[in-house]
Amino acid sequence: QVQLVESGGGLVQAGGSLRLSCAASGRTLTSYHMGWFRQAPGKDRESVATHSTGGWTSYADSVKGRFTISRDNAKNIIYLQMNSLKAEDTAVYYCAARAVGESSWGYWGQGTQVTVSS
Repeated sequence: QVQLVESGGGLVQAGGSLRLSCAASGRTLTSYHMGWFRQAPGKDRESVATHSTGGWTSYADSVKGRFTISRDNAKNIIYLQMNSLKAEDTAVYYCAARAVGESSWGYWGQGTQVTVSS
């Protein structure tokens, strides 16, 4: 079992930056692909960024060049650095873990609210 706890959300003006953190406990993250997802009011949850166990990263087109996902395996934490924030980035952000070899994201945090004022 992996427990995930996000932090770092808040209110920021458009053009500003935030760094989200996701602390894991229960298992080491080296055996899990990690991802950040978000869900805005009235919209489906969408993938924002993923980080594989091998270090490969992927991003939604809407955040490419502005967001960076990283992990610190020694601290068992993943990060999402968000720069040049836009009002449309407003959402609840969730981190998730997917065990190597599995097809679904089996572990989720409780989410952290990010609000970008324009």
